[in-house]
Amino acid sequence: MFGAYGHTGRFVVAQLRDRGFVPVLSGRDADKLRALAASEPGLDARPASVDDPASLDRALAGTSAVINCAGPFGTTAAPVIEAALRARIPYVDVAAEIEANADTFAHFADRARAAGAVIVPAMAFYGGLGDLLATAAMGDWTTADEAHIAYGLNSWHPTAGTRAASKAVQERRNGRRVRYTNGRLEYHTDDLPTLEWPFPEPMGTRSVLGEFTMADVVTIPSHLSIPEVRTYMTVEAAKDVSAPDTPTPAAVDEHGRSAQTFLVDVVVRSGGAERRAVARGQDIYAVTAPLAVEAVHRILAGQTKAVGVASAGEIFDAPDLLRTLSAHISLEVRQ
Repeated sequence: MFGAYGHTGRFVVAQLRDRGFVPVLSGRDADKLRALAASEPGLDARPASVDDPASLDRALAGTSAVINCAGPFGTTAAPVIEAALRARIPYVDVAAEIEANADTFAHFADRARAAGAVIVPAMAFYGGLGDLLATAAMGDWTTADEAHIAYGLNSWHPTAGTRAASKAVQERRNGRRVRYTNGRLEYHTDDLPTLEWPFPEPMGTRSVLGEFTMADVVTIPSHLSIPEVRTYMTVEAAKDVSAPDTPTPAAVDEHGRSAQTFLVDVVVRSGGAERRAVARGQDIYAVTAPLAVEAVHRILAGQTKAVGVASAGEIFDAPDLLRTLSAHISLEVRQ
């Protein structure tokens, strides 16, 4: 478990323990690791740095899989994947960074497939959940004309990790934006349009930013033949995450979740037909934990449909996995 002491990492550690796993705590800050280990009796803390392959090897020694929760993933994903390949264990991460996920597919697909290894990037709220919902909505369709993923967040208080990842992505893009159209990622400098999205009741129609592009534009097209993939974000959430003074998430319940609620509305269209999948829940960071841990459980149990680098909807039975998360996500699929 790399990045164990971060905001999302702590949710993942708790979920691993709840599911009967014994997590090995790892990350770059030895003091934070020791503090976390002291609060989680019986757990091993193994400091490691992405700049020190030997430290990563020591951190992964004797483990069954690794979950990477440490961003920016443009910096951490490749070194931790390399360590996982050396250790011959599965790798799962929670990266929301579009380019980091695209790099994982581009750089590791052939090697991982040849080695029979399993690498699942973006097994998180962004990237993984949207892909699972789109895959479930597709049903028996093998192709579609377009997929739309609308994020109905009532707020978005970013973590320090989200801010660091956003800064790294902005520097990499040099002021450009990205979208997925005509079957490929495209960079542009256009302003984002404001649209009205008809979310299911009781949320109803809300103003959203169009082309607020998230990791779904990497995960969905990696295995579904859909040339147009668009993502949208409620205006209030987009304002929150971009404002420099928005506070970090504050816990409001015994699970450490914030008061943030979400509704993810996925629509796939083919010709004149439309199919839809909707998920509702609380706290986008907290819900990433059961997604990532369920992925590890299924990989170790052999409940997979692919090897190599694969997104959630390709490697898992999407409707079944989503149903398994009923304690965390309410689901509705309309076909």
